[in-house]
Amino acid sequence: MTTITIQEAQANLAGLIAELKPGEEVLITEQGRSIARLTAAPSNTRAPRRPGSALGKLTIVADDDTHLDDFQEYMP
Repeated sequence: MTTITIQEAQANLAGLIAELKPGEEVLITEQGRSIARLTAAPSNTRAPRRPGSALGKLTIVADDDTHLDDFQEYMP
């Protein structure tokens, strides 16, 4: 764990955040006492969804509009 003073943290906060790796911590001190801990958030390991990735996973057995008859009074 890296330790820096509050003055160093204030002067270079953006750089500190950019250099942090997931799970890494920086201890911020003032007059020799710990006052804060800067921790990197875990990275998102999940891949983004791809359009069409569920193609073929849903099967509609037959066209069936008769189930809508029960809802006619609610439909415009």
